[in-house]
Amino acid sequence: MTVEQQARGRANGAAGAARRRSRKDEILEIAVGLFASRGYHGVSMDDIGAAAGVTGPALYHHFAGKEAMLVAALIPVSEELLAGGQQRSAGHPDDPRGALESLIDFHVDFALANPAVIALHLHELDRLPDEPRRRIRRLQRLYVEQWVTVLTALHPGMPDGEARVLAHAAFGLMNSTPFLGGEVDRRRRAELLRAATQAALLAHPGS
Repeated sequence: MTVEQQARGRANGAAGAARRRSRKDEILEIAVGLFASRGYHGVSMDDIGAAAGVTGPALYHHFAGKEAMLVAALIPVSEELLAGGQQRSAGHPDDPRGALESLIDFHVDFALANPAVIALHLHELDRLPDEPRRRIRRLQRLYVEQWVTVLTALHPGMPDGEARVLAHAAFGLMNSTPFLGGEVDRRRRAELLRAATQAALLAHPGS
């Protein structure tokens, strides 16, 4: 199943479940799936409207254009990642291993739930204007520093720069979800991603 189909399925499911989510949220989720599967320039507002079942005027009532959709998709996710990372780290103030395992659980769950958003981060972030792009980059850096703080506490003497290398390597593992097929069920994928990330970060690399 493609990330576009996943996004449509989640949006359709939500539409039939007591309207807990707004129509704007449903349209945004569909747009994210289309951007992730076809590329930002491969999708028009008409494509999004057709997929969401809304006309042009109704679509522009919610979003000024594709760029606004991209901003609406990426900034809140970056804020949520940072807030979640801070919360997980703070929950284990004297236990860096526990903090790291909690961070890994948090990020794996996020990555499995949001493959289309990860694909946008990887491929479409540079489409944004300077201000929102800088804001997202800053949020990302702050999130990385949560991991750096935990890793340097877990491995005394490890330089911050090396901890950042390990953190980004771990993100590469966990953020592989847009490229994973459906031959392995979600629970097992989570187990494999957690185990691989823990193995990469718990061992202190030799100098």
